[in-house]
Amino acid sequence: MPLIVSVHGAANMTLLRERLPGCTVREVAGLDASDAALAGRAEVLVLRSGQQLDAARLEQWPRLRHVIRAGSGLDGIDTEALTARGIDLHRNPHPAAGAVAEWALAALLSLARRIPYGHATLTAGQHRKQECLGPPVSAMRLAIWGAGPVGRACGDLLAPYVAEVAYAAWPSLPEHLPSKPPEALPTWADVHVVALPLTRDTWHTVGPRFLSTARPRRPLLICVGRLATLDRRACLTALVRGHLGGLALDPVEAADLPLWSDNLPPEPVNLLATPHIGAQRLDVRARLDEWVAQTAVRALKSTEKSTTR
Repeated sequence: MPLIVSVHGAANMTLLRERLPGCTVREVAGLDASDAALAGRAEVLVLRSGQQLDAARLEQWPRLRHVIRAGSGLDGIDTEALTARGIDLHRNPHPAAGAVAEWALAALLSLARRIPYGHATLTAGQHRKQECLGPPVSAMRLAIWGAGPVGRACGDLLAPYVAEVAYAAWPSLPEHLPSKPPEALPTWADVHVVALPLTRDTWHTVGPRFLSTARPRRPLLICVGRLATLDRRACLTALVRGHLGGLALDPVEAADLPLWSDNLPPEPVNLLATPHIGAQRLDVRARLDEWVAQTAVRALKSTEKSTTR
């Protein structure tokens, strides 16, 4: 009987069991907590973000034939190791893009109106209305870093609210998208939406040099890609020092905590941080759950055909 293992939160277990009545379906808290016996027998593994499947860990899954990524990011997954083992990787980056863009819009409006700062002051027992004065979103220039499904969805949704949009120019950028050289964006934009995948080239894209160049504009910085595309310490320091007008971080995983070395900022700041909820919308979750179940069915059928030839 084929075994499917899903990391908690990556699939609807009831739906998987309904669609795959001839299979054993098990859920684990994470790859770190995986049962060795399950790992040794599993043919299909369903993953979500925040999991590390490198070459060494892959050795614990000797019968694995398919990895299903319920989302878009591939950081943490050694795709070369999967290829070398002949393991098929399935992912679907499109259903969540619109929901993530919706979160980006909420973050933009919240930071511009300094809502996180106002909330933080009230929570601290302070009333600082005059310090919640912010510029109009309609006058802002928006830079988008990354033109994958999420980056393009952010551009489409946010464009009507801002004065101008430009993507960071990249060889793979579609020609119809407005763009500017990456080195020009820090001094041009009032808002930066970072929707980059995490690779060797994008690690800490937003770091001390970027922040120093952008400082005169005191921009809003919104991360909807991967947290490590930002130098988190540098960004939080810039926020505290007033070099950023606001900072919004969605892709925060449990392993990223605490955000601050002492768990709390030294004083109220215009910071919005959420536990990677960009795609956590009911319709998106339902579409991804359905896609995972369908993909698992097709994957096992293809495996069955290849083994009976």
